[in-house]
Amino acid sequence: MKLKQLEAALQDVAPFENPNNLLEQYPTSPHIGSRIIYTAATSFADISGKCICDLGCGTGRLTIGALLMDASHVISVDVDASALAQTAATLEEFDLDDSSCDLILADVTSPWFKSNDAVRGSLMVDTVIMNPPFGTRTKGIDVKFLEVAFAIAQSAVYSLHKTSTREFLVKKSKSLGWNANVLAQLRFDIPAMYKHHKKESVDIEVDLIRFSPL
Repeated sequence: MKLKQLEAALQDVAPFENPNNLLEQYPTSPHIGSRIIYTAATSFADISGKCICDLGCGTGRLTIGALLMDASHVISVDVDASALAQTAATLEEFDLDDSSCDLILADVTSPWFKSNDAVRGSLMVDTVIMNPPFGTRTKGIDVKFLEVAFAIAQSAVYSLHKTSTREFLVKKSKSLGWNANVLAQLRFDIPAMYKHHKKESVDIEVDLIRFSPL
């Protein structure tokens, strides 16, 4: 599948029906989502035939993208049951095999999850893909997502982070035994979704980072 075809397909993935501000739920655009998946698939061979985990999957845009690029299996994890229900509905709409994707309701930042080796062990995958919360509402949650991703990924983690946090994340990931390679600097469009939003949309500079074990 070509990049333009992938982006067009991801336009059919619906945004959050009831977005939760506390969870920092913002949709990953088809433009950005397609580039995350396509880059991982074509530049690094980290998608096709691989087992993938979509951490904080939301409504499943990255999940769908990975399956369309021939991932062997995707584990989609989110703390929001309604978002997972949307992902399930989208899988049906795309006529994707139910057996190709597991949907898991879990808070990956909770102490219970962090201390439960059996649960984390069941999520061991080749590649993690994610657009984690930026940490605007809950400080440090972006790092918590990375720590979980590093614990379950065998080969690579693809993640979006504010460009302003780049230097910190490069050092932090190295201290955890992972190398951070900034693949692209992108403009992440945040539409007016919540009451505190005063503008129709705001662009935030973000990095697409590929993390790999040192």
